[in-house]
Amino acid sequence: MSERMTMQEVLKEYGVPVIKLDIHATRTECEALRRKLREASGNGERYLDVSCNFTIDVEDIDRYLTGELDTLSEIYAFPEDIKKDSEE
Repeated sequence: MSERMTMQEVLKEYGVPVIKLDIHATRTECEALRRKLREASGNGERYLDVSCNFTIDVEDIDRYLTGELDTLSEIYAFPEDIKKDSEE
């Protein structure tokens, strides 16, 4: 099972995020994602990196569906992640 970072761990390791986005999904979406992860991984790793921003673990899906986790995942953005668009 993957180990999620607590907010205290995020603050200690990365600093204060500018924004935190919570990832939610319906039961049907979770079941479809879980099935695809299991099929795609065979006996290997069972997680999905989406644009290298966050990881969804099979066990996290199970914990989310049982109500143990409030969100399926979270995305944190920090000041260095924010790019300013400058006009020329």
